[in-house]
Amino acid sequence: MQKHIFGGSWTKTKLEVLRKYLEAYTKILSKKQYKYAYIDAFAGTGSIEEDTDYRELKKLFPEDSEFYGKSSIAGSAQIALGVLPPFQKYIFVESKKDHVHELRKLRDKYPEYEIEIINADANDYLVDLCENRKWNNHRAVLFLDPYGMQVQWKTYEAIAQTKAIDLWILFPLGIAINRLLKKDGKIDKVNKKKLDEIFGTTAWYEKFYQKRNSKTLFGSEDEMEKQIGFDKISEFFIERLKGTFPYVVDIPKSLYNSKNNPIFILCFAASNPSAGKLATKIANDILNKVNL
Repeated sequence: MQKHIFGGSWTKTKLEVLRKYLEAYTKILSKKQYKYAYIDAFAGTGSIEEDTDYRELKKLFPEDSEFYGKSSIAGSAQIALGVLPPFQKYIFVESKKDHVHELRKLRDKYPEYEIEIINADANDYLVDLCENRKWNNHRAVLFLDPYGMQVQWKTYEAIAQTKAIDLWILFPLGIAINRLLKKDGKIDKVNKKKLDEIFGTTAWYEKFYQKRNSKTLFGSEDEMEKQIGFDKISEFFIERLKGTFPYVVDIPKSLYNSKNNPIFILCFAASNPSAGKLATKIANDILNKVNL
């Protein structure tokens, strides 16, 4: 199948990082006694040639049309199926029924593989999977590349508690998070709630804003002022991950748009306290080497 990549070089970069990690992972796990799976929580259509919308981001930021294309998420499923040695199981989660239909077509092309397709909300499914399954003899790589800001912090907490999952996260740093952080601190309730859920705390507000005293014609008054940029938002998210996972890559890979502004960061966290050190080293090496 000829690749049709949407979204520019950053899309190619994240897919290449994922591919290299999955290849390293299955080579190691194939020699172990664990059962291991690949989980794609926003699997899209499963076809890297079919473009779909980042609907939430398009609604929030309609002017950023160059980023609307979900081929990267759909492509991740195809990439995982092409990795050798293969995973013992593949789990593709998708909330949209028309996308699930396409995923079933993809499954039919790989009758030799165990592929489970889940039509559900990613947060609900992952929390249930992590909390209500026995993970002692199971391992997994989980790829979180959401349509926008759907991933809630409770999901990260559930993943970490398994002590068995290696996690890749595409975090919408510039295309979504930074855009919601208004310079004057006047963020509406809906967007504040989204930010609370994605960071898992309300502490982001005090971290990102400071009170400034301004003189006006009517005297002085206190105003809130944004004090941070992309780097500090990224650092805060990584700090939050480190408070939840035993191992996290310190410096995520920034993915830039055509104007050289960071739109996403590609992050890695390992929940296994014994094998996480090696996993993080491998992930860090790949992040440093892949530069498309």
